[in-house]
Amino acid sequence: MNSVSTRATLGTAALLSLLLLAGCQKEAAAPQARPAPAVGVVTLEAQPFTLTTEVPGRTAAYRVAEVRPQVDGIVHKRLFKEGSEVKAGQQLYQIDPATYEATLKSAEASVLSSRSLAERYKVLVADQAVSRQQYDEARAAQLQAEAALEKARIDVRYTKVLAPIGGRIGRSAVTEGALVSNGQSTALAEIQQLDPIYVDVTQPASELLRLRRELASGQLEKVGANAAKVSLTLPDGSAYAHDGRLEFSEVSVDQGTGSVTLRAVFPNPEQVLLPGMFVRAQLQAGSKSAAILAPQQGVTRNAKGEATAMVVNAENKVEVRILKAERTAGSAWLVSEGLKAGDRLITEGLQFVKPGVEVQVQPANNVPALGAPAKAAEQKPAGAQVGQPPVQGR
Repeated sequence: MNSVSTRATLGTAALLSLLLLAGCQKEAAAPQARPAPAVGVVTLEAQPFTLTTEVPGRTAAYRVAEVRPQVDGIVHKRLFKEGSEVKAGQQLYQIDPATYEATLKSAEASVLSSRSLAERYKVLVADQAVSRQQYDEARAAQLQAEAALEKARIDVRYTKVLAPIGGRIGRSAVTEGALVSNGQSTALAEIQQLDPIYVDVTQPASELLRLRRELASGQLEKVGANAAKVSLTLPDGSAYAHDGRLEFSEVSVDQGTGSVTLRAVFPNPEQVLLPGMFVRAQLQAGSKSAAILAPQQGVTRNAKGEATAMVVNAENKVEVRILKAERTAGSAWLVSEGLKAGDRLITEGLQFVKPGVEVQVQPANNVPALGAPAKAAEQKPAGAQVGQPPVQGR
């Protein structure tokens, strides 16, 4: 009896051990719940934004004057240094004046003779000593002599070739001893006024139409007194120190390029800008009082090429938004549709989340502060791929 009882006790103990071991294995095999992934977010805010269009341009002299002789003769002297600054009215060349001075003296003598005869006939015609016709002929001869005298004085003055405008003069086409003539096709030299200076830029007609449409609908606001303000970027990438103003735009569209030419004028006291230089001009077109700027780190593109972004909703779950990203503004995208003020945009940890997943939110460390209002948006030239949102991987 004792042996039977002992065996029963041992069996019960063994059964309990097996049940306990099976329970432990089941508990060990049960999966543990994963913590929600952490993501870095940026809370978007509406801020003032100035819309700036960047277009290529080329500089042109404010005024250009070709120096030409107005009398015939031999050049005696060149009185300027090539490439130097000249003032309006400054003498540039001296043409041999000898023959013109002689003509001037002859004209002066003719005036004295004709004037004396006309005055004498004026007294005689009153006494009817000479006919009225004789007096009229003497008077006409006097007037002709005075005109010839004035012409001779002008020719003597034209032997001194003067600068018609002030500016920088180029190389001389003639030297001392060269024969020049009035009306010749070759200019003696060329003067260009470089301060101020023009910058001619071209803008697609479609861009002008889009800006006008957005201004009319209220999406854009005029920038007021700064509407004609223009800034420049030099060929080496540096910013030009002076701002210019828009002078006018062409009234017709170029049939070959479909663009409109705009002309701006810039001060050029240091003469950094030279005619023919290629530059990039930033034209202030309008402004938005409540623009949404999304950091480029949080904007991607899906397989269809649409700009997308992931945001965290009120339940701390991930949502996907389809965006309309118009253009870049520094390190951000100007978004017109898909995002609004207060949205929490994910910029860190995008590779660890998917739509509908609950996440832990923390401030992003890979995005600079967006507190400063944006002042310009760069419009990239056609075909440029710089700043395009990357394609979102599957």
